[in-house]
Amino acid sequence: MKYLLLQSIVLCVAASALAGELTDWPRWRGPQDAGCTPVGTYPTMWNADSNVLWKIPLPGRGCSTPIVWKQRIYVTAPLEGKDALLALDADGKTIWQTTFGAEKPGKHRAGSGSNPSPVTAGDGVFVYFKSGTLAAVEFDGKIRWQTNLQDRWGKVVLYWDIGNSPALTEKDVVIAVMHGGDSYLVAFDQHTGAVHWKVARNYKTALEGDHSYTTPLVIRHNGAEALLVLGGERLTLHSAVDGSVLWTCGDFNPEAKKNWPPVASPVLADDLAIVPYGRGMFLHGIKLGGAGDVTATHRIWKREIAAAFCPTPAVAQGHAYSLSDRGEITCVATVTGETQWTGQLSTNMNHYYSSPLLADGKLYCAREDGLVSVVRADGKFAVLAEIPLGERMIASPVPTANRLLLRGEKNLLCVGTK
Repeated sequence: MKYLLLQSIVLCVAASALAGELTDWPRWRGPQDAGCTPVGTYPTMWNADSNVLWKIPLPGRGCSTPIVWKQRIYVTAPLEGKDALLALDADGKTIWQTTFGAEKPGKHRAGSGSNPSPVTAGDGVFVYFKSGTLAAVEFDGKIRWQTNLQDRWGKVVLYWDIGNSPALTEKDVVIAVMHGGDSYLVAFDQHTGAVHWKVARNYKTALEGDHSYTTPLVIRHNGAEALLVLGGERLTLHSAVDGSVLWTCGDFNPEAKKNWPPVASPVLADDLAIVPYGRGMFLHGIKLGGAGDVTATHRIWKREIAAAFCPTPAVAQGHAYSLSDRGEITCVATVTGETQWTGQLSTNMNHYYSSPLLADGKLYCAREDGLVSVVRADGKFAVLAEIPLGERMIASPVPTANRLLLRGEKNLLCVGTK
């Protein structure tokens, strides 16, 4: 009896510690880059009279997803014509605001100069903007260092606005610049801002195929850190030590279709990379590992479905949840790519740009006009609620400590049980 009681206490403490760790959301798709959280209870319905804990105005139009670290919220936005990083406490009160260089506003209706999300691993916050500014910021708001990639290596030539967020290895902050000019990966020392390495990443592609809005993923390969990058009609793995290519997988655009830039980022499911491609028409399962050109050997499955063009899928427990720009949800088994269920969200002239969040057995999906749909994710598709935010929403919902953060164009909301 004493043993069982002690065992229960140990399990409860371990569960509490895990829950505490997972209240952090250190980058735009969460601690596992999967757009999901296994802990917490989150509301199905909220409105002005219930479950809205606070709502604060933001200083300017931005589309980046906030991050959360140690009960602080970090979000980028323009402030008086400059790129800025804001730090808020858990009640939405401003702790500090740090500004950088001049803002370069977005040109797409679903874009802004603050599209990339901040990222942290516990030693400062790293931010990147359409202007080309990349900066490291201390947790007290002081700028550790900053630079401008476009001043150093040329203007970014994209049809639309920069969308990729920084990626953190153990030592570096890495930016992928994949566009209509000279494409490259570059790694800066997190503490000094010194360039550790910069490698070209140029491929001959169909029109706009060399443009990419995806964020690199940091993974382990043969016991070492590596960077998984989608762009240039290829999925490539690079050494985190020097940026060299470890393997490459192509054949994502065999018919050389024009205007097929990747917007949704890959997600990981055990030893597979789930890769949306082809303007929302295809989903690929690519096996990780190997060396050299793995195109012919590592594509485990390919599905022609209503896949994701802009929203990055969520992944959990052997399933990938893909949300199309027109609100079609497809759940596939990650091992085989076989469809498990499908569903259709409400549609009008507005699209779904925000990436879905899987939390508490529910999918949270935001349409660009601010309609947030809450959907059952247990295989029996049902829309549980549709809640209008009252403003446009491009950022993805963020879970933290049984609360949801919803970043609109004008305001940041926190919803949860009071």
